Amino acid sequence: MEDAAQHTKLWWGAALLMSTAGGGRGRRAAAAGLLSMAVAEAVSNGVVKQLWERRRPPKEWISHEEVHDRPDSSSFPSGHTAAAVGFTAAVAGVWPWAGAACAVPTVMVALERIHTGAHYPSDVVVGAAIGLTTAVLTHQAPDLTARALLAKLT
Repeated sequence: MEDAAQHTKLWWGAALLMSTAGGGRGRRAAAAGLLSMAVAEAVSNGVVKQLWERRRPPKEWISHEEVHDRPDSSSFPSGHTAAAVGFTAAVAGVWPWAGAACAVPTVMVALERIHTGAHYPSDVVVGAAIGLTTAVLTHQAPDLTARALLAKLT
C-alpha cells in the first residue's frame, strides 16, 4: 500500500477510474478529490512541515525491517494521510459510494504510516484533520465565490 500511495499514485488512479467509469458525477468527484488532495499536500508538506520540525519515531520503537526506509523530512504532520483523507473526504461529498470505497485504502495508508515508523499517531491525526479541512473548503469554495461575486454586483 505504501508504494501505491507514494507520489499520490493511488489517488490519481482512483480519480482516473472515477472519471472514466462514473460519468459526470465521477468526473466531479475526481476533480473535487484531486483539488482537495493538492491543497492538503501543499498545506501539510509546504507549510506545516516547514514550520514544525519533528524527528521521526526512534528506530528502536519499530521491530521490523521497514524502519530503514523512512523519509528524512519532518515527521509532523503526515502528508500521505493529509492527501489520502483530503481526496477521500472530497470525493465522498460528491459521490458517497466512491468515497466509501476510497476510505478503505485511506485508513490503510494512515495505519501503515504509524506501523512503518514513519510517523507518530499524532502526526497522522493532524494530517487527517488537514485533509478533512481541505475537503470542506473544496466543497464550500464555489458557494463562497458565488456569494462574493453577488455581493460585489449588488
